[in-house]
Amino acid sequence: MSQAADGDGATVDGVRFEQPAEGVARIVLARPEARNAQDKAMLYALNAAFDRAAHDDEVRVIILAGDGPHFSSGHDLRDASQISDFPPVGNWGGTAQPGIEGYMASEHEIYLGLCWRWRNLPKPTIAQVQGKVIAGGLMLAWVCDLIVAAEDAEFSDPVVAFGVNGGEYFAHPWEVGARKAKEMLFTGEALTAAEAKQLGMVNRVVSGERLEAYTLEMASHVAERPSMGLKLAKQSVNQMQDAQGLWTSLQAAMSLHQLGHSNDWQVHGVGIDPAGVGIIRKQAKAPPKFRD
Repeated sequence: MSQAADGDGATVDGVRFEQPAEGVARIVLARPEARNAQDKAMLYALNAAFDRAAHDDEVRVIILAGDGPHFSSGHDLRDASQISDFPPVGNWGGTAQPGIEGYMASEHEIYLGLCWRWRNLPKPTIAQVQGKVIAGGLMLAWVCDLIVAAEDAEFSDPVVAFGVNGGEYFAHPWEVGARKAKEMLFTGEALTAAEAKQLGMVNRVVSGERLEAYTLEMASHVAERPSMGLKLAKQSVNQMQDAQGLWTSLQAAMSLHQLGHSNDWQVHGVGIDPAGVGIIRKQAKAPPKFRD
């Protein structure tokens, strides 16, 4: 498969790699026609782009952005590619096994495994988000160290409607607190950018017109610090979360996620409750019910 590291400015498998300022790399989700829905090709291209930035000693800060009006609508449920089409990054193995064993292995590889890898990349990362940030889109934003949001950004995880517990990188309680996490998951309703900032999930909220310039200014400011200091500061905060049980919690939630898929297979014959599509579409067309 082609890789995002093939060249600057070119879109490869839905990902574009840019170097907009000294010390700064910008990785862009570039499937605006699909609201930056993530198929497997995009996820592996995104991993290649993160690797490229990680191994370039001239890059000190990485921005993750998305083309078009929306940062990411989550997983591309229309993706017909096979995980065997791509060289594995993790070592879980068993993706070709029948039943939930293969399903679980695949999701460990492309979702939890990649997200955890990106979360631990030893350089500061900044998510530049606008519009819809749904389910798998949350995962991409949450692995970043800082989040700068446009005023129109909305953050949601409606996939309880599919009969599972939530997105595969289940950091919800860590990002918004336990009670708000339950509200997000139970109702499927979105947090506004202002609510997300109040909860501590988002660092800054700016107008859509200022989003790109503001994020780049912040990235350039951070890039003035020595790379060693940035690495140590990031590791210090991440290791405190690790000591509090983040990784253990993510793995436990992933196991429950697979239980949900298994139940869906047994009850509905597919990996997600098919009624969920209708529930989510109906909610998307209706005004929010439970905002202050």
